[in-house]
Amino acid sequence: MRLTTRVQLSAMMFMEFFIWGGWFVTMGTYLSQSIHATDVQNGLAYGTQSLGAIIAPFIIGLIADKFFSAQKILGLLHLLGAAVMYFISTKDNFSSFYPLLLIYMICFMPTLALVNSVALKQISNAEKEFSTVRVWGTIGWIVAGLMIGWMAWEQNGQLVNTFKVTAAVSLVLGLFSFTLPDTPPGKAGTKTTLRDILGLDALSLLKQKNFLIFFIASMLICIPLAFYYQETNKFLNELKVSGAAAKMSIGQVSETLFMVLMPLFFARFNIKKMLLFGMIAWVLRYLLFGLGDADAGIWMLYIGIALHGVCYDFFFVSGQIYTDQQAGEKNRSSAQGMITLATYGVGMLIGFWVAGMVSEHFKTATGHDWKNIWMIPAGIAAFITILFLVFFKDNKKVVQPV
Repeated sequence: MRLTTRVQLSAMMFMEFFIWGGWFVTMGTYLSQSIHATDVQNGLAYGTQSLGAIIAPFIIGLIADKFFSAQKILGLLHLLGAAVMYFISTKDNFSSFYPLLLIYMICFMPTLALVNSVALKQISNAEKEFSTVRVWGTIGWIVAGLMIGWMAWEQNGQLVNTFKVTAAVSLVLGLFSFTLPDTPPGKAGTKTTLRDILGLDALSLLKQKNFLIFFIASMLICIPLAFYYQETNKFLNELKVSGAAAKMSIGQVSETLFMVLMPLFFARFNIKKMLLFGMIAWVLRYLLFGLGDADAGIWMLYIGIALHGVCYDFFFVSGQIYTDQQAGEKNRSSAQGMITLATYGVGMLIGFWVAGMVSEHFKTATGHDWKNIWMIPAGIAAFITILFLVFFKDNKKVVQPV
């Protein structure tokens, strides 16, 4: 790959995930402090991510894959997203905030697949080169968190600025996208069916007991996952942890570190152990959140955040590889699409709603009863872990792609 192309793709990834991390992490705190939204409304707002994830395959499958170059669709979606995000920053009540946020997420979620398409088109060896480009996305997310902490927008009640900055960077990425290498539609002239878009060709995999157990566990584990994304920043701010968004970037640093170390674990452990490590980490994380505080117990909060690398990499990355190997060449794309729809779509949609209901139930005069709140996702994760331990029987080694 030419250096110019590598720099372009790295900048694209940086801005893509800076945009997401620049407002998504702190939205719960913003809704509570600035718009005075309820916890149930907070859940509805975060649920727009899942609705966007459900709708995204239709945009990719029906438009980007057939009619227009990926970089052009990417540019148009970010330009539209920039305008919508700016108008979001002007709203002071949930009834006007929510529909704009839904429109924004319908625009944004397809771009996650589009940036991958643009990058992979220019890469000859995905296994060796893609991670060196994709890592700039994680760096972008980290920089967004550090910026929010450095500007002290959480402490000063100025989180509306996160939406304004996101709008500006979206505008830049939208214009920048038109300079990216051409990525023509891969299925031009072919017939795309609803079955293709939803990954229904991979449904035959569910006839295998082990894959069915894995599929159910993947969808259910997204319920406690939603608690982390939706509630953690609000939780840290209520505990008066300074620079909460910046502290949460420890999770992305951990994710990057464990991603690098994953080959060592792949060589040592079988698929069942890898997935169990990830699920157990979710239980431990929420127990630490429930028992920790901003004083003598702050180390528990830091460890809970740092466990993100184990929580995400061991379960979701291992799960993607397991799915890939079980599906085979014929149903590879369909299987990944089916898992994505079940997890980030259905699973997290349920999770955000449950998290909102639980937080509302444990609301107090001064904030929330966080110890009881965190015990709920800890219990859900523990229940899923036990079911998986008992019923999942596949003990084969994970074979990492080379």
